[in-house]
Amino acid sequence: MSEAPNNNSAKRSRALLVLTLGFFLLGLGYGVYWWIHGRHHETTDDAYVAGNLIRVTPRIAGTVVAVYADDTDLVQRGQLLVRLDDADARVALSAAESRLAETVRQVRQMFSAVEQDRANVAIKQESLRQAEADAARRGGAAADEAVSREEREHSGSALKRAQSELRLANSQLEGALAQVAHTDVAHHPAVMQAEAQVREAFLNLGRCEIRAAESGYVAKRAVQVGQQAAPGTALMVVVPLRQVWVEANFKEDQLQRMRIGQAVELQSDLYGSGVTLHGKVAGLGAGTGSVFSLLPPQNASGNWIKIVQRLPVRIVLDPAEVAKHPLRIGLSMKAQVETKDASGESLASVSPSGPRYETAVYGDDEKAAGQRIREIVAANLQQAK
Repeated sequence: MSEAPNNNSAKRSRALLVLTLGFFLLGLGYGVYWWIHGRHHETTDDAYVAGNLIRVTPRIAGTVVAVYADDTDLVQRGQLLVRLDDADARVALSAAESRLAETVRQVRQMFSAVEQDRANVAIKQESLRQAEADAARRGGAAADEAVSREEREHSGSALKRAQSELRLANSQLEGALAQVAHTDVAHHPAVMQAEAQVREAFLNLGRCEIRAAESGYVAKRAVQVGQQAAPGTALMVVVPLRQVWVEANFKEDQLQRMRIGQAVELQSDLYGSGVTLHGKVAGLGAGTGSVFSLLPPQNASGNWIKIVQRLPVRIVLDPAEVAKHPLRIGLSMKAQVETKDASGESLASVSPSGPRYETAVYGDDEKAAGQRIREIVAANLQQAK
């Protein structure tokens, strides 16, 4: 009768020993894992894919007459997306070109007037020399009483008249020179003002065609045919999915050893745990998310509760992996940063040497406008000659 309780007690003791040993081994295993791996890695599920959202907006007002792209469409840099009615812009350009042509001819006439005034001054100078010589000759003859008093008065009047005409000619020449001094026809202020009007009208005509500033995928198309578009109105968004990164939010106590350049492994729910992406820490944010929120926290109030803050960490991805496994803006990610090597910087110490993002799509219109202006100036200079 007494052996049964003893057997049960022995079984419970062995079970307790096994359970204790199991917990010990689990704790030991976790400790070894933490010592070898865990203490050198920081992990967060509060991470999301971010990227550039290029809003397509008109730079002039106009009526939409055609839409060339819709949501999910792939568009290339410089591709036509929306076209506005350009009738008014064409009329304005034609008027500006006519004003430029007329201005070039008028300025060319100014330069011709200078040459005419110079020739007139030369004629008046010769007339003055003749009048002076005649007056001197008659004055010498007057001593011998070889000429009459009337002739002497006539020569004196002719001399004064020649002097006055020369002064008037010089004044006219100075006025003409003031209009064209230190410049030529192409650089005359009136011509340059007319050129500016042509350039503005030419650019406005080109702006009736709204093109993609960068290659990407169209999203949030809001434009409709017949819509009156105002400058700055968002018509659609172009998302360049090759230019994405990850914004991972880490708690304050996870940032002690986090540095720029540390390796990062990432997983997305889109592809599951079977696909691991790789990246590097590009930088740590300048402030927590709450500071930049619409209503920043007021911690000076009496009822204060400490809340653990999170700091956004920017992670750049391997472009080859992103091309193979495209990510979308806003997807959730799991990020694990290897913090074993903490010798790097936590804040960037070098400023960018050039633009991070740029486009040359709009430069062609400026070049074309300049070429058109040069053609108009050259054609009317030739005709004026």
